[in-house]
Amino acid sequence: MEDRHSVNSPRRILSFSKRRRATVSFLDQDDRTYSGFGPKTSEVYGFVGSITTVVATGIFLVWAYVPERCLNAIGIYYYPSRYWALAVPAYAMVTLVLALVFYIGLNFMSTPPPTSLNKIRVHQRSFFMLTGGR
Repeated sequence: MEDRHSVNSPRRILSFSKRRRATVSFLDQDDRTYSGFGPKTSEVYGFVGSITTVVATGIFLVWAYVPERCLNAIGIYYYPSRYWALAVPAYAMVTLVLALVFYIGLNFMSTPPPTSLNKIRVHQRSFFMLTGGR
């Protein structure tokens, strides 16, 4: 007797493909593998990222605003120059503003002027109405 899973003809291939139903899932990879116990991976990454951001901001503010003698009193002798406490945020803000100006300028350059004939578009329906259907 023939094996019931062997494939000899296209008709049998189609019958095998009909048995399996296609499933569509809009869930993330984390949601598909989530067993219901403990936090999901994306939640852990979000929590660690938020805690890291808060700690880094706190360290930056302590370094920027605490006087040098207080840092030396608690045993911190090596740290970057205070110049960078102002320079890095200023450079970051200037970079963001220039990127925004560049983006807007690029959009203005790629948009045709209001008087350009390239902006005129005739749709099929209105073209037939204007020509009388010919």
